[in-house]
Amino acid sequence: MAVESVNQFDQCITCHAWSPDSSMIALCPNNSEVHIFRLIEEKWEKFHILQKHDQIVSGIDWSMRSNKIVTVSHDRNSYVWNLEATEWVPTLVILRLNRAALCVQWSPQENKFAVGSGAKTVCICYYEQENNWWVSKLIRKRHDSSVTSVAWHPNNILLATTSTDGKCRVFSTFIKGVDTRQSVAGSYSDSKFGEQIIQLDLSFSWAFGVKWSPSGKTLAYVGHNSMIYFVDEIGPSPSAQSIAFRDLPLRDVLFVSERMVIGVGFDCNPMIFVSDETGLWSFLRFLDERKPTSSSTKYGSQFSEAFGLFYGQSKHGANSNSVEPSRAAHENCINCIMPLGRSGDCAVTHFSTSGLDGKVVTWDLEKQEDLSEYL
Repeated sequence: MAVESVNQFDQCITCHAWSPDSSMIALCPNNSEVHIFRLIEEKWEKFHILQKHDQIVSGIDWSMRSNKIVTVSHDRNSYVWNLEATEWVPTLVILRLNRAALCVQWSPQENKFAVGSGAKTVCICYYEQENNWWVSKLIRKRHDSSVTSVAWHPNNILLATTSTDGKCRVFSTFIKGVDTRQSVAGSYSDSKFGEQIIQLDLSFSWAFGVKWSPSGKTLAYVGHNSMIYFVDEIGPSPSAQSIAFRDLPLRDVLFVSERMVIGVGFDCNPMIFVSDETGLWSFLRFLDERKPTSSSTKYGSQFSEAFGLFYGQSKHGANSNSVEPSRAAHENCINCIMPLGRSGDCAVTHFSTSGLDGKVVTWDLEKQEDLSEYL
């Protein structure tokens, strides 16, 4: 089985993040608090409760180098938490938002982090030593609706966003005094802060999760129309592929290698997408083997075909020949997927998912023989 462990932390989990050594996990139990658990003798024990927000915490990210936690909330605020002795101390972040903060992610060099919001705005935050706080520069008037997800390019400059206006965009976040021109490769070396590199109009519905491949050559994002999009050669002439499937929409994605993507969402079962040697992406299978996949082994890349299959299924009802699946690892929507570590070739062999069922499930890809060629 691909499932390594299943832990019931609460009735519902909004988001989660791991400590650098994966010995602790921070999660939001669908309220204004962040609970930090530590694994002791094969049992998770609650060690800290971060209490500063007034509304639901919608995003958590734990930096791998500096051991800092950043949180954002529907109360329009963000805090950076530093571990001093045995206490987590919050540092104020000046976001200047008039709507909820929805997502957050540290940059690869951890000198910045990005916050997406319901104010159609992205905040790029960096630290000011003189005032001991984090300030932000805003990317405004680019999105037509809420920013649902953000993802940093490995070069620490480019930032991809998805929005409920159905579009995926890539921006330059170069900040003078924080970044150096040497870190920007190729044609983006002269880009200014907030400059839009590209706007992708592939989805005609809400767009959710977005991620870059480890090399930064490929971008993947998902739409609420049960489609996933892969884009290569980000720039004036991008190369795009789309895959439609008859199952429920995805909420987030994760590149585990250059040739494999894991998608999670409303179907409660991670989906595996792989690329062949020519760069053509396709759906492979569900990761949780306890779900029958006979009705969804092949998917066309055209939305019309998927819509026809879905219509046929809804018209004739459930397949009477299918066997009722046994209890799956997740029993409700999966809304967060996080890597647990990378090997020398930059492949993620272990990752975790959390969802509205209050579970955190860790998955092991090393034991999956049919996936070895893609890792």
